[in-house]
This record gives sequence, structure tokens and C-alpha cells, in this order.
Amino acid sequence: NVVRNTLTAFDLAILIYFLAVNTIYLAFTLIAFFRPRPHRRRGTSRALGGVMRSPATPGISVVAPAYNEESTVAESVRSLLLLNYPLFEVVLVNDGSKDRTLDVAVRAFDLVRAPATFEQPISTQRIRGVYRSISGPDLVMIDKENGGKADAINAGINGARYPLVCVIDADSLLEQHALSRAVLPFIEDPETVAAGGILRIVNGSRVERGRVVDVRLPGNPLAAVQVVEYLRAFLAGRVAQSAMKMLLIVSGAFGVFRRDAVIRAGGFRTDTIGEDMELVVRLHRIYRERGAHYRIVFLPDPVCWTEAPDSVAMLKGQRNRWQRGTLQTLGFHRRMLFNPRYGSVGLVGLPYYLLFEGLGPILELAGYVLTMAGVVLGLFDIVFAQLLFLAAVVYGTLISLLAVVLEELAFRRYPRVLDLIKLAAYGIVENFGYRQLTTWWRFMGTVDYFRGRRDWGVMTRKGFSQ
Repeated sequence: NVVRNTLTAFDLAILIYFLAVNTIYLAFTLIAFFRPRPHRRRGTSRALGGVMRSPATPGISVVAPAYNEESTVAESVRSLLLLNYPLFEVVLVNDGSKDRTLDVAVRAFDLVRAPATFEQPISTQRIRGVYRSISGPDLVMIDKENGGKADAINAGINGARYPLVCVIDADSLLEQHALSRAVLPFIEDPETVAAGGILRIVNGSRVERGRVVDVRLPGNPLAAVQVVEYLRAFLAGRVAQSAMKMLLIVSGAFGVFRRDAVIRAGGFRTDTIGEDMELVVRLHRIYRERGAHYRIVFLPDPVCWTEAPDSVAMLKGQRNRWQRGTLQTLGFHRRMLFNPRYGSVGLVGLPYYLLFEGLGPILELAGYVLTMAGVVLGLFDIVFAQLLFLAAVVYGTLISLLAVVLEELAFRRYPRVLDLIKLAAYGIVENFGYRQLTTWWRFMGTVDYFRGRRDWGVMTRKGFSQ
């Protein structure tokens, strides 16, 4: 009886957990349904034209750290140089690549060595050289000793000459008007310190001259199911968190920051693999402790296309890394948890990440294992297991389908009916095996975090031309 009662109590807690996490995401989705419309009004051709013509539009330095990106660096930089923005530069940072990244960039853009004349307010690994393009003044490449992604970003911020810095991955593609859309919060409110855009998966789409010209779902099922994940995370999760003033992540693959704010904060932290989340939480912390007004927002219309992992090994490594990065950030800023001094960030945002992201894999995995064990051993009836299945799987499927509906109503990036049908199908099937697999990978990420693992892992890119 003691074992039965203990197991029943634990599974009841797991049932409540699944109901809570999916109800919260349902609330996020409902909030998000009312948010894209104002963004679309701000992103009209008239509004974007005003950005292009206004003398008050701030210059932006696009910082792209690159490590072993020979397959994508030329196409990515080419797409950046074609951005529709009145005043910008591209700062490519070669972080001690071991492949031909440096040579490919030098040949593709007529780069020549130039003197390093900029100050370095943020400490970084040694700068080996600075290259400038003789065919265009808006491209500079910083070649440095390897120090990791955060160190490379810091070197790019040091070398940036404009008041805003847009941090992206060198293997990503920004849409033509991405900067013009992303800069709007900074123009509307000078107290804005950071703004994030949406990531969309480029796998399967046709890319020409650094532009996505034909949006299609990935043919690889593993990459395709991630499209649904991204829609749910960005269009529902981050839109709602931004509206509630508790956005904790501005993705390192596409985010715009005030350069002076990042420098005063000390730059991106180099001893974490979750440097994007950690910086945003640190900015919240600094501004809250100062009692200063500030904004950190998410925008669903500036688009960055990125290559998603399409193999089990790469996806496993990515989710392990994400989990360890989240736990590191929660550990660094644990005193903010449940602290009213930090407003909605301390009372809601960080506790949400602690319970549903940090501890989530442990609770979910325990729920699956103990429920199956309880049914097999006859310690409780099948009805309870069915309730847990409804809360964990069916409820989760509903959230995924709503994210697909939100995408169709708000942005219609997938105009083909067949693609929408496939998206809906992936929103269903991801809950039958895929979610459980990623839960296991995140659980192992938790184990690796407590073991002290700190390495980044390997992500092999195929390149956009493929």
C-alpha cells in the first residue's frame, strides 16, 4: 500500500505538471493570436520606406561569428551585403577556423589585410588580423585565435562602428527587409536594448544568391518536425513572453542589441554555452537593479533562415547543448528566482524556465517510466494512465496544431495546401516518439551539466546550395 500510494501521488504530480505546462502554452498561443496584427501594420511598405528615408535611422553592424563554415560563409555574407537597409556594415569574425573559411571569404570578397585601429573594450582572444574588402566598404573580417562563439561575437562588437549590433550565425540567411523590421522597436522607443527576430528552417527550400526564393518544407522528416517546434516556440512562446515583459532569450542566430548596453554589461559571457540567453537575463538583471526603464522585445516578422540538424546525432547534440546552456544560465542568476525585485522576470519568467525547461526532462521522463511500471505491475488502473496520456500527448498535439494555424493566419509562409497538411501531420506525430526522444536527450543534457561537461559539440553544415 505504501508503494502504491507513493507511486500514485507522484504520478498525480506528473499529471498536474503536464496539464500545467500545456495550459501555459495554450495561454501563450492565445496571447500570440492577437499580437501579429500590430506587427504586420508596422511592417508595411510605407513603414519600411520611412525607415529607409529617415535620417534618424541608426546604423547597424551585423556581426557574424564563423567557425569552420567554408560551405556556407560565402553565400551567407553575400546575402547580408544585399540587405535593404540605409546604413550598415557586415563584420565577419573568423574564430580560428581549421578549415578554409578564411581563404573562401578572402577570395569571394576581395579582402585585403588592413591595420586594426579599433578599441577593444571587451577582452577577447588575440586578433591575428583585420581584412577589408576592396570591392565594397561595408565588409570587414576579423581573424582571431579560437575562443568560442561568445568570444568571437565580442570581437565583432569591439570592431563594430555603429550604435546597434545585429548578432547572427554565419550559416544563416537574413531576409531582405529583416534589419528594417528589426530596427523599428529602437526607433519607436529609445529605451529598447534588445530585439529578437524569428528563426525559420531553410532545409528543403530553394536558395538563390543568398535569398530564399521558394519556401518548402524539408524533405527530411527529422528536419520537418522541427518546423512545428520552431513555430510553437517563436510564434506562440516568445511572442507571449515578450508581451508579458519576461522575454529571456534573444536568439544568438538573430538578435539586435544596443552596442553600448552590451559593452557596459561586459559583453557575451565566454564560460557558458548558452551565451544568448545568459546575456539577455543579465541585461534584465542590470536594468532592474538600476531601476532603469528598458525594453527587450521579440518580433515575429524579421526572418532569419537557418539550417536545422537533419541527423539524429546532430539533433541529439544540439538539444543536449541547449539544456546545459539553460541550466547554466539559471545557475548564474539563481538569486533572481522568485525575487520581486526583478518583476515578471524574477517572479514568472525564470521560475517558468526552471520548472518546465530545467526540471522538465526529469519530470517528464519519470512520468513516462513510472506510469508504464505502475500499469504493468498493476499498482493502479489503466484509466489513470489514459489521463496522463491525454494530458501529455493529446493536449500537446492541440498546442502544435494551433501553432500551425497561427502561422497560416498570420504569415502564410507555406502557401501550398500540401505543406500545411504535412505540418499538421507532423504536429500530431511529433508527440508519438519524437517528443519522448528529445526529452531523453535533454535529460542526458541535465546529467552532463551536473557532470561538469562544458564543450560545445559538433554541428556539421551541408550548405544552402544543397
